[in-house]
Amino acid sequence: MNISYNWLRDYLPFDLTPDEVAAALTSIGLETGSVETVQSVRGGLAGLVTGRVLTCTAHPNSDHLHLTTVDVGSDEPLKIVCGAPNVAAGQMVVVAVIGAKLYDGDKEFVIKKSKIRGEESFGMICAEDEIGVGVSHDGIIVLPADTPVGLPAAEYYKVETDHVLEVDITPNRVDATSHYGVARDLAAYLQQRGTPVALQRPSTEGFGMDDPSPAIVIESVDSEGCPRYSGLTIRGVTVRESPEWLRRRLTAIGLRPINNVVDVTNYVLHELGQPLHAFDAAKIAGGRIQVRTMPTGTPFTTLDGIERTLTADDLMICDAEKPMCIGGVFGGLDSGVTASTTDIFLESACFNPTWIRRTARRFGLSTDASFRFERGLDPNGTIEVLKRAALLIREVAGGRITGEIQDVYPNKVEPYAVDITYRKIDETIGQTIPPETVKSILRSLEIEIAHETPEGLSLRVPVYRIDVRRDVDVIEDILRIYGYNNVAFDDRVQSTLSYRTPTDRSQRLESLISEQLCGAGFHEIMNNSLTRRANYEGLATMPADACVTLMNPLSADLNVMRQTLLFGGLQTIAHNINHKQRNLRFFEFGNCYMRRAEGPSAEADTPLKGFEEEHRLGLWLSGTRTENSWLHADEQTSVYELKAYVENILRRLGVDEKKTVRRTFTDEIYSSGMTIETAAGRTLATFGIVDRRIARQADIDTEVSFAELSWTALMKETRRATTVFSEIPKFPEVRRDLALLVDTAVTFAEIEQTAAETDRKLLRRVVLFDVYEGKNLPAGKKSYAVSFYLQDAERTLTDRRIDDLMAKLRRNLESKLGAQLR
Repeated sequence: MNISYNWLRDYLPFDLTPDEVAAALTSIGLETGSVETVQSVRGGLAGLVTGRVLTCTAHPNSDHLHLTTVDVGSDEPLKIVCGAPNVAAGQMVVVAVIGAKLYDGDKEFVIKKSKIRGEESFGMICAEDEIGVGVSHDGIIVLPADTPVGLPAAEYYKVETDHVLEVDITPNRVDATSHYGVARDLAAYLQQRGTPVALQRPSTEGFGMDDPSPAIVIESVDSEGCPRYSGLTIRGVTVRESPEWLRRRLTAIGLRPINNVVDVTNYVLHELGQPLHAFDAAKIAGGRIQVRTMPTGTPFTTLDGIERTLTADDLMICDAEKPMCIGGVFGGLDSGVTASTTDIFLESACFNPTWIRRTARRFGLSTDASFRFERGLDPNGTIEVLKRAALLIREVAGGRITGEIQDVYPNKVEPYAVDITYRKIDETIGQTIPPETVKSILRSLEIEIAHETPEGLSLRVPVYRIDVRRDVDVIEDILRIYGYNNVAFDDRVQSTLSYRTPTDRSQRLESLISEQLCGAGFHEIMNNSLTRRANYEGLATMPADACVTLMNPLSADLNVMRQTLLFGGLQTIAHNINHKQRNLRFFEFGNCYMRRAEGPSAEADTPLKGFEEEHRLGLWLSGTRTENSWLHADEQTSVYELKAYVENILRRLGVDEKKTVRRTFTDEIYSSGMTIETAAGRTLATFGIVDRRIARQADIDTEVSFAELSWTALMKETRRATTVFSEIPKFPEVRRDLALLVDTAVTFAEIEQTAAETDRKLLRRVVLFDVYEGKNLPAGKKSYAVSFYLQDAERTLTDRRIDDLMAKLRRNLESKLGAQLR
């Protein structure tokens, strides 16, 4: 939010510099990111002066240029070539001398000595639009004859220099979304630092009814969606350009002036934080206002010319016949103030934040009004703001305040009652703050002390402080004004003993595996846990109905919680491929969310019973494994490479591979996949080649391998895993190879399992080093070339023991798998 330094001083006289104000606001929780110097005219008219045209003759080499001499108060008159049709001797003009900067939109150019059609020119006589003081380009500016020569143009046009502070407002501080709100906090800061300042609130003393004639009346209000609705009628206004002071205030903070009535509503919004809306009273059918909803499907055209379809949850401001405005969000095309408007109805209301947020998100609209209404406004301030705006409109647009103020406020909101003790203040802050200082800070924040005891205070917190409802909220307010830097730290160290929890173990192992993957060339990514429901439409493996759906999504692309890490990683891969990075290795730790078929429990004490949350690790491979190497031919990544990374992770975590079960499968996600499960059937990891249809939906035209490990299940599986050390065997390892002819349905995993069942003492590992399918083999057969590694930790193996074991192994492979030696 932009805050004008000059505007801020209207409510609080202080002598701080803009940078000091920024530092002060940051120290009390209103973080100020930057301070920018701005002028009411771009460039501040630097290098421009007034001058008198002494002579003006025709240019000898042009039929439209003139040769002039201009007195600008320097030692000698300037020779200037001018093309304006209205230039003449004796005129007072505005001159840009050599070195002056002029602006044309985003372009900047410097006035230099030049030669135009053979004649030298030492400056430029300016038109309004060329220096930013108007829009006319019909000719040069002609000033009054009594204007002094050599007067800086900035002084003549009274250019105002201002400083704009960019203040970051946290969602809970809607009370600071205005200049007066910021001034209120700054006043509290200054008062607690010994600077006696008085906050000056805009006065509404001159308000009064000018005409008792009947006015627009408020007929009905939906009190749930609109706790308070106020308005008044002003007749006989003249809609025109706003006065200079009002335009300068708005342009300083980046707003575009529109007309005097609309500009007043914007001015008051940024002055006091209360959104207003002005309707053309002539367009209010029946002279009546209704605040209600419309039937679902009702079309409505907003101020931007877009027709939108309403729902029964959208609060509308209507007349007796039709909707005119989306309440608290956006005005309608046919009810706003135009140049022909003479009578207006001015609205000042307080809307339900949930209703406004829901409607604004559904339509994808974010306005200054919805920004404030979504965070909750003070319903007790609507009338004062209405009076302030009415007085300003009467000042800049004329008109008569007609009839009484209309106000519907069925349930008045009282200040929040909060009790607080000095002991809790001291314990929470960690330092004793004198009671008088506490009370002084509270008074400076406009928090009323209703009752006082030696132990503490009973407070009445203003309704505009929606974020202060508990004693800890009050303590936070006290501390930010007292000053975080004023809290002293002593030399004592206070500590408590703690024990390692499962969360600590999980985080430690996450770091360990992250380092392992980074060492293998992976990059860590972090994707949003919100995703779009369309990713899951039509999937049986992860159906859309199992998604956890958001009630008020930010957009259609962020309307559900993710069930898998896959789609976020695919988006990251697509983004990198589009930026010419095709060789990718990514990993991500993140939570996934599912809704069980029975849905959420209706019991109040178990509201999350119907939902599941699981921590997972995702791995993605794409592109080439090696590329442009003189030592090795280019090689594509493969699912087998991914399998090795998955197995290395399991080994590092202490998973006993001999106790896992591996199954191959194919589904909508994987064109070829494998699961690693525990003996009890709990899935530890799933990996494989992503189906091309899924990849193409993410605009990926290359093969992607993906693995997803259930970190939650792995932590349970390995919580009792221990690290065992043993000496390196002293006796050599023996290798024997077999070429086995098996049915095509037989997998290497079955061979590995059969070998393990044959011998558990000498057989160390089984390695597949070749697979052949093709000619010279019987139909339905394939050949596996397998290495068997044998070792005895106590003595050297003899040929007889080796031969006996290999014979037994062959018999088991033949009997159980039908394998034959080639």
